[in-house]
Amino acid sequence: MSSYGNPVMTEHTKVDFGADSVDGETASTPGPTVLERAAPRSERMASNKIECNACPVLCQISEGRTGACDRYANADGRLIRVDPVVFLSRAVAAPETTGVALEDATVEFGAASEAQAPAAEQALFVTGVGASSTYPDYKPAPFIVASKLDDVDMITVVTEGIFSYCSFKVKIDTDRFLGPEQANVRCHGEIVGHVSTAEYGSQMLSLGGVHHLTGGSKKEGRVTCDMMLALGNKEAVDLSIDGGASLVIRAGAAPIVDGVEEQRMRVGCGSATIGIFAKQWFGHVDEVVVVDDHITGVLTEHQAGRCLGMTRSGLKIRGRKSTPGRYFQVANPGTGWGGTDIQDPLAIVEGFDPAVARPGMRLLMVSTTGEHAQWYELDQDLVPRIAAMPDAVRGTVERIGENCEPSLATVLFIGGAGGSLRAGATENPVLLTRAIKQKRVNVTCGGAPAYVWPGGGITVMVDVSRMPDRSFGTVPTPAIVAPIEFTMTYDAYRDLGGHLAAVRSLESVLAHGPDHTEGAPLARRTLARHPDNPWPPAMPPMPG
Repeated sequence: MSSYGNPVMTEHTKVDFGADSVDGETASTPGPTVLERAAPRSERMASNKIECNACPVLCQISEGRTGACDRYANADGRLIRVDPVVFLSRAVAAPETTGVALEDATVEFGAASEAQAPAAEQALFVTGVGASSTYPDYKPAPFIVASKLDDVDMITVVTEGIFSYCSFKVKIDTDRFLGPEQANVRCHGEIVGHVSTAEYGSQMLSLGGVHHLTGGSKKEGRVTCDMMLALGNKEAVDLSIDGGASLVIRAGAAPIVDGVEEQRMRVGCGSATIGIFAKQWFGHVDEVVVVDDHITGVLTEHQAGRCLGMTRSGLKIRGRKSTPGRYFQVANPGTGWGGTDIQDPLAIVEGFDPAVARPGMRLLMVSTTGEHAQWYELDQDLVPRIAAMPDAVRGTVERIGENCEPSLATVLFIGGAGGSLRAGATENPVLLTRAIKQKRVNVTCGGAPAYVWPGGGITVMVDVSRMPDRSFGTVPTPAIVAPIEFTMTYDAYRDLGGHLAAVRSLESVLAHGPDHTEGAPLARRTLARHPDNPWPPAMPPMPG
């Protein structure tokens, strides 16, 4: 079997969580990268095996097989990285050729590569996707790449991090009731997270984390890890919430709540909706109620109605009055009107004051997304009766919907960058931490800009939809593997005590792979950068 062909890795070796073997998949990625990183041979190890020390599991891999993570394999007695390293280019080449080798092709972000042209002369940025890790920590990062930007010498430290302390924050654009705050979120019956605080027009979940990965049962850890891997790689995940809804979540796609795909994020709370559209309703209605689980608005009581000179309608509404025209707790949370549990909006109306109301008064009841709306007129007994909605009023309801953004699920990866990441950059890790806080070093994940949280340590947060497809992997400890890159000037890298002896030019990396092996070009896959990401990817401020 050639070390740069397409080795067929069909089985896992025995790993420490007790699986004798796990069926793997045929490796279809081209040109795996040879890694001079196998541990010294143990006297007790079979002669046809090599030990992989890329993570704490220390798989002993037989010839022609992959390790437990599917990322490393034994090819002709050499440890190889099965997946190619992902590079980013400034732009996409025209689709002029087909069948171009992956390591020489530029492809659209997340697309297949066969129909793309070579990127020989395009600016490239090496990402941590497929780069390998630094375990057992003291080794320099797999790639410490020198480049120039506007005649300034730059360094990018590139690695894959093994994250036990990590989670995903999921923002779900919906008014539907998903579950009570702090309720458990489950995947395949295992607790994998909880419901967090709701934000304006969105429900929030906190998923994963070290407690679920390593603090519970082995099954909980494996299910949590698999769920996190799927979320990070933009795949659909089925979840259920104790006392709440069932969900299907995929990054960048509309969430599915109890089997129904969400369409709209609300334009605002009931009070805000009143304020936005009051003038457009003026002269066409006698009263408007915007039904909302959070703040239900009543037009003629609201300051907007008062400023327009509208007279009170005499409507009496259930709930706890806040300020004029704003009501809390008109109903329970649910999947009905405005995120409440009501299907008939008149359920929140207690009646009309006969001293104020009059027959023929016109009442619009509408939800915060415009998905629910009903027009009523009061009869002789001051009972609201359904009537045909005037075109002018229908136009305002449609405008509410027009102003609602599409409902999406947004998945943010949060990881604590600890020892192995920092030691791969410098022998004095705190200097890297300080340089990041001083904004002398910028952090990216797969080329996507990362937000670094204030306070101690290096806690990064990144939108997975701006990362290359399949950026995440796992190891069976269990933990998540994620790409990370630190970019800085050469002077900044020198000042933080970086591994200067390991710095290599981009040309050398492309020609000779991660270990400068003669005749062993780097197996790579080149993608166009995500259109929302800057180029070059998140460079630090230039000196001067």
